[in-house]
Amino acid sequence: MSRTLIRGGLVITAADEVHADVLVEDEKVVALAAAGSTVAEGWTADTVIDATGKYVIPGGVDAHTHMELPFGGTFASDSFETGTRAAAWGGTTTIVDFAVQSVGESLRAGLDTWHAKAEGNCAVDYAFHMIVSDVNEHSLKEMDLLVDEGVTSFKLFMAYPGVFYSDDGRILRAMQRGAANGGLVMMHAENGIAIDVLVEQALAAGRTDPRYHGEVRRELLEAEATHRAIRLAEVAGAPLYVVHVSAEQAVAELATARDRGLNVFGETCPQYLFLSTDNLAEPDFEGAKYVCSTPLRPKEHQAALWKGLRTNDLQVVSTDHCPFCFVGQKELGRGDFSKIPNGLPGVENRMDLLHQAVVDGQISRRRWIEIACATPARMFGLYPRKGTIAPGADADIVIYDPDAEQVVSAATHHMNVDYSAYEGKRLRGKARTVISRGTVVVDQDRYLGRAGHGRYQTRETCQYLV
Repeated sequence: MSRTLIRGGLVITAADEVHADVLVEDEKVVALAAAGSTVAEGWTADTVIDATGKYVIPGGVDAHTHMELPFGGTFASDSFETGTRAAAWGGTTTIVDFAVQSVGESLRAGLDTWHAKAEGNCAVDYAFHMIVSDVNEHSLKEMDLLVDEGVTSFKLFMAYPGVFYSDDGRILRAMQRGAANGGLVMMHAENGIAIDVLVEQALAAGRTDPRYHGEVRRELLEAEATHRAIRLAEVAGAPLYVVHVSAEQAVAELATARDRGLNVFGETCPQYLFLSTDNLAEPDFEGAKYVCSTPLRPKEHQAALWKGLRTNDLQVVSTDHCPFCFVGQKELGRGDFSKIPNGLPGVENRMDLLHQAVVDGQISRRRWIEIACATPARMFGLYPRKGTIAPGADADIVIYDPDAEQVVSAATHHMNVDYSAYEGKRLRGKARTVISRGTVVVDQDRYLGRAGHGRYQTRETCQYLV
């Protein structure tokens, strides 16, 4: 048995802030005691980490990543090895990625494919949601089987006709199945049929630059789809989790539903909180770096997103990490914005960007941990194994320096992509030591982890229902 003792830090969870020492045995937290107490002073350990002047926080849980995702004739540039290593550098110790069912194939075949991609390659722990691209009687029955074995959330798309799109009837059937088996339906809420009309019209009129990606994917079409998804979930008697919420009008739809007592939840992402259509409009095709869906919005939407995070109308901040290199991948869309692969890098930046929001007064320290660690773990059946520091929890712990200063840059990040969406942004705060299940994987700007340390996590059903 190995013992690690973390002394002198400010332990921050979603519930508490307390100066405490943390005792770890092997892979688990076994005890906390007030710093300087007789109990804490009596502890001994093989390794003692001095956290004086630092925060001791749970490892981040990023509940929305896409490693190696096929999209638009290419693949996301981060493998499970490079992507989870970058996650560790940024203080995230668990990701939940998306296995993809191809049309005409089974859910099982898609899940097996993603297991093969990830197994033996991950630096931190990982789990899977299931993208359901082909709702039929067989796949509905498979949903029951997957829930039983710990894949408890299913993503459907109102966007991307001909690829991932499901019509309202198929969505309703999947939601009804989720209501029966406890699975949580996650929704990409954009009216893809209408968007395709606007894309066709824009290209015919010669509007081909990246900024038009944002203009055709209108806020009202996100809000309309969000409203429709909520109503379908209400008909089905099912909970609903809306991914990557970007528009003020969509937040309003979620808030209205929650005021009515519905089990409706929303996630946003750092790109919507810190970037805007100004980035999409950058000249010389630079705007292609910022093409994602839902798209970046005008800056005035940011205030509504921050408010939603403070009022709990938005519960989670995930990254939707889906990187494509500017050279050779984003460039596929030169002359036609609709061919630009959709996605941004960000798995390494999320914890630091949200700490900057603490510094800026947008959220409290405990809310930072709540939206980045605890709630994603509860939402997707990983709590209290993940997302908190408490006896019995996995020893996923970050020693975080709130006073460290850094400048975000592709020259220094660890994601396998040739640009940073936040290039040149100055941030206060940085992970100094990152511990995954009791093992130090990053320490003082040294990477000590390895591919294969990360372990697949089966999940319970949603622990966040009203």
